[in-house]
Amino acid sequence: MNDSVIEVDHLTKKFGKFTAVDHVSFDVKRGEIFGFLGANGAGKSTTIRMLCGLLASTEGTARVGGFDINKEPEKVKENIGYMSQKFSLYEDLTVEENINFYGRVYGLSNHLLKERKEWALEIANLRGREKSITGTLPGGWKQRLALGCAVLHHPKTVFLDEPTSGVDPVMRRKFWELINDLSAEGVTVLVTTHFLEEAEYCNDIILINAGKIIAGGSPKELKSNYIKTPILEVQCANVIDAMSLIEKQPWALETSVFGTHLHVSVENEEAARGHIRQLSMQNGLDVTHVEKIIPSLEDVFIYLLDQEAKKN
Repeated sequence: MNDSVIEVDHLTKKFGKFTAVDHVSFDVKRGEIFGFLGANGAGKSTTIRMLCGLLASTEGTARVGGFDINKEPEKVKENIGYMSQKFSLYEDLTVEENINFYGRVYGLSNHLLKERKEWALEIANLRGREKSITGTLPGGWKQRLALGCAVLHHPKTVFLDEPTSGVDPVMRRKFWELINDLSAEGVTVLVTTHFLEEAEYCNDIILINAGKIIAGGSPKELKSNYIKTPILEVQCANVIDAMSLIEKQPWALETSVFGTHLHVSVENEEAARGHIRQLSMQNGLDVTHVEKIIPSLEDVFIYLLDQEAKKN
């Protein structure tokens, strides 16, 4: 039995001579939270729009919930929830008016609409704010309301395109709690994000760059399969000066800034520690901390992008 809800086969989208999505293939299983990661302009939103039946593919195809995106786009739209990158609710309507509007668009009866309205107000934490103008709400509440409206009709598959863009870290965490709740109810969620720490919440991930898939797997698999060399986290007084020096050294394979630290990929951990201490003493870097760490998804993504750049 095929348990895949989304089946993508060499999906391609060209705009004139520009290829936005280049022969992308992947499957998403029922109830899975599937992360679609990449920088802005990588092809994430274009792929989502094709999978939602909003944009026809140039080549290849996909099936969502058993429906062909090119031959049955209206069926696809009826059976999914979609939350776009840009806030999609009506800012000048009240919270309740937005919920009523989307409920009627989805064909909900009066009784069911009332029931789902209560649910949407609950998950958006907006009880008592039904008469508030939507445009006056804080960003995090708006996004929770937008998600509630996108799934009012109990869709089995939900597409979320950069759903936490512009939302503070606390509200992002709460938003992901909602996504996990949907998944626990058997809803399949495909989410795009450029916040790599959010990808830790996903069951499976694919990384896309310039329209092409460059890696895929669970967060654990991505960390263990792609970076085989040790990574040292270096804390010092001036990370920019330290990076300028370290990245020129033959023993430093990759060097990246992570906040107030450097992540340095090396071939030999002990030798690299000695080299870093020596550089610190010779150049006044004031290194206070050097520790081997488990690679983050950001480490993996930077590594893979560097490998892609070396191919071109």
